[in-house]
Amino acid sequence: MKRPNWDTYFANITRDVASRSSCLRRSVGALLVRDRRILATGYNGVPSGLEHCEISGCIREQMKVPSGQRHELCRGLHAEQNAIIQAAIHGVSISGATLYSTTYPCSVCAKMLIQAKIIEIVVLESYSDELSPKMLSEAGVKVRFLGPTVEGQNG
Repeated sequence: MKRPNWDTYFANITRDVASRSSCLRRSVGALLVRDRRILATGYNGVPSGLEHCEISGCIREQMKVPSGQRHELCRGLHAEQNAIIQAAIHGVSISGATLYSTTYPCSVCAKMLIQAKIIEIVVLESYSDELSPKMLSEAGVKVRFLGPTVEGQNG
């Protein structure tokens, strides 16, 4: 049996976190890691205590809003936002951490990640937001793309 390398290990956990998503359009998971330790996780969905979109309906879908646009119309939080919030609630510093995400962060999340001093982002899938890569690059945040399938390696 092959032991997965760290990227594969964290990518697989990120996919599991995404399975908790309550979003009707896209399931996204995020994992904040530092020194090979998981600091916080997050998935996309409505805030605690609110009716899930499968019951209330998706506002963005009803309005035919294309992916990557008008984020403010969504009732849900993004996975990256939830991971940052969970760390804050539990008093966990994420400065200097790496974010693993199933999807490339949007520009709103990119701003939050830059401000939270995330130093690296590892993504599995792309996302249609042209501003996000520009801001992350300008801020010196390293971005690595693993792809949707990650091969296990010894490590």
